[in-house]
Amino acid sequence: MMRTPHVVVVMGVAGTGKTTIGPLLADRLGVPYAEGDDFHPRANIDKMSAGTPLQDDDRWPWLDAIGAWAHGRAGLGGVVSSSALKRSYRDRLRAAAPDVMFVHLTGDRALIEERMGHRQGHFMPTALLDSQFATLQPLEADERGVAVDVAGSPEEITARAVAALDGLDAAAPPAEAGPSPR
Repeated sequence: MMRTPHVVVVMGVAGTGKTTIGPLLADRLGVPYAEGDDFHPRANIDKMSAGTPLQDDDRWPWLDAIGAWAHGRAGLGGVVSSSALKRSYRDRLRAAAPDVMFVHLTGDRALIEERMGHRQGHFMPTALLDSQFATLQPLEADERGVAVDVAGSPEEITARAVAALDGLDAAAPPAEAGPSPR
């Protein structure tokens, strides 16, 4: 288990399992989970349901709402899902909640498309997967986060995410430790 309660954003293209892994990860970390899709205004859901990709102007209020939730959980911990496909989207989340960490769910496109085909009652059609991959900007070296492959069972993916976050947390410099001894 992580030493401090972080807010973790589970990110990735549609179909990587954010809605499945997010609650499992939150349970393992002992923190609440928030479904990122619940922060979308109705107009965004209608657009995506019709197969129309969102534009940045559609995404800003959604990202601001997720950022506000993450900010409210600072120091308490939490897990929230958000595609967070572009660096600018993650920067927007960090502007609201500077200490967020990212778990980028990654995987083979064929596997992700196959899983999307089996989802029931989700508004994101498989046709938008190409636009998601085209938009995706993976985490950069200066972003606090880890990439976790989505091959395997939800429990295996969650275990890899917890281990990767523990490793990231252990590698982080200690928080303000006070004056150093002379």
